[in-house]
Amino acid sequence: MLDLGIGALRDAHAQGRALGAFSVYNLEGAQAVCAAAELERAPVIMQAGSSAFAYAGRRALAGLALGAAADSSARVGVHLDHARELEEILACLELGYSSVMVDGSALPFDDNVRLTRTVVQAAHAAGAWVEGELAGIAGDEDRSADTPAHALTDPAAAEAFVARTGVDALAVAIGNVHGISARPVTLDFDRLAVIRDRLELPLVLHGASGLLDEQLAQAVALGVAKVNVNTELRHALKHALQTIGSAPPGGDSMSDLLAPAREAITDSARQKIRALRRPSAAGIHNTRGPDA
Repeated sequence: MLDLGIGALRDAHAQGRALGAFSVYNLEGAQAVCAAAELERAPVIMQAGSSAFAYAGRRALAGLALGAAADSSARVGVHLDHARELEEILACLELGYSSVMVDGSALPFDDNVRLTRTVVQAAHAAGAWVEGELAGIAGDEDRSADTPAHALTDPAAAEAFVARTGVDALAVAIGNVHGISARPVTLDFDRLAVIRDRLELPLVLHGASGLLDEQLAQAVALGVAKVNVNTELRHALKHALQTIGSAPPGGDSMSDLLAPAREAITDSARQKIRALRRPSAAGIHNTRGPDA
């Protein structure tokens, strides 16, 4: 069912766990994310975002994502990821998205505040919640590139940004990058702890593909309540298609060609859901306790 408002995110935050947020580009991806949620009996966020619209078209991709979520027996939210244009955000809110991310990280601080505050007002009026961002996350959302982390979230700036905008969640830059980096990713957990202590709201970790489960667990224990995954799903899809190509089935039906890829995405999403709800990710390292 399409039902993942801010209450689900706040519950995850209060309980020391995180929601998996999975990017989709087509029908198979949307179905796979819903299947993973159903099999794991876990709420999830399906991200049908700005960059994916360039491939599938906004109305087409939004429609199939919302339809798949509505038909699912699991609780599935549909989220607009990395939107930079107000027109696109308003259009997705009108279509029925449950949450949006406004990415004003490339703007001067005051301009980012103004844009984000406008989005918050519109989203809340539509019953949706808003994720904001300050320091941009390095790398490419849609393809792997060996890009090192650059700007990091300043805790004082984050505190001022949240106070002035009223966002419901904040994406943090603590050394994480989009895509799977060829070099080891070191997360600045000390910085994350300071941000957590300054802000009483859920934090979001982008670029979770390729991170160790132990890294994810520590991030969740330090206030991260939404974890974005994209590249690992794409890699699962690519591997499945390559396997089919090297040993094609007897027929040429679309189900023979695409069902294995859908199953591979489902399996990848299930693994991440399990990692995010392991006991170590449920507050063992959380010195504030689950009700802090």
